[in-house]
Amino acid sequence: MTRLFLHPLPIRIWHWVNLAAFIVLILTGAQIKMGDRLNLFSFETAVDIHSWLGFILIANYFIWLVYYLVTGNIKIYIPPLHRPLEFAKKALIQAKFYGFGIMVGDENPHHSTFYNKFNPMQQVSYLAIMVLLIPLQLITGLLLWDPNLFSPIVNLIGGIQIADTVHILLWIFFSAFMIVHFYLATLGHTPMAHIIAMFKGYEELHEEHGHGEEHAHTEEHGHEH
Repeated sequence: MTRLFLHPLPIRIWHWVNLAAFIVLILTGAQIKMGDRLNLFSFETAVDIHSWLGFILIANYFIWLVYYLVTGNIKIYIPPLHRPLEFAKKALIQAKFYGFGIMVGDENPHHSTFYNKFNPMQQVSYLAIMVLLIPLQLITGLLLWDPNLFSPIVNLIGGIQIADTVHILLWIFFSAFMIVHFYLATLGHTPMAHIIAMFKGYEELHEEHGHGEEHAHTEEHGHEH
């Protein structure tokens, strides 16, 4: 059996705090916007929880950003666009696996390691989420929290309705993304392998699921920072 180290402790903590915050933010956001059809919280409670968790999410985002910049491992999110044809080919192979191969029992063409965690499709999507969509959600949340305080920015983007619309559209996106993300997390060599790894930091692979020397190298050199 091979132990493949993938997730350092700071990232595991960040991930689960992020997940819990997003779930509650989605629920409280739904209560705020659809109070006539939902009765999960009172409106005042929903607003208070939503506001406090929003600030926790902002702090959590900067913890993620500083950690990856300081360790230099931010590169796992950056596609190798200096090799566009090779990258495009790998992305198409991965798309074929997700669209068809997985249903006929094909092996995942991407084998994660500590320094090469994401397949090409994940790199593109996670990079967009982490450097564009989450910051945009946090910024629009701040604008909605206190439009008067941030009135210059509100006026610059065309009014509070624009910020509200963007915030709601991203709320819908992240609600859908979490469902897809959970499904993809069950596609390891066992349905719980990736999920358990996000708690323990490593996956336990039986020999038939190992990928040779690359995994052994990763287990030796990938360590918690």
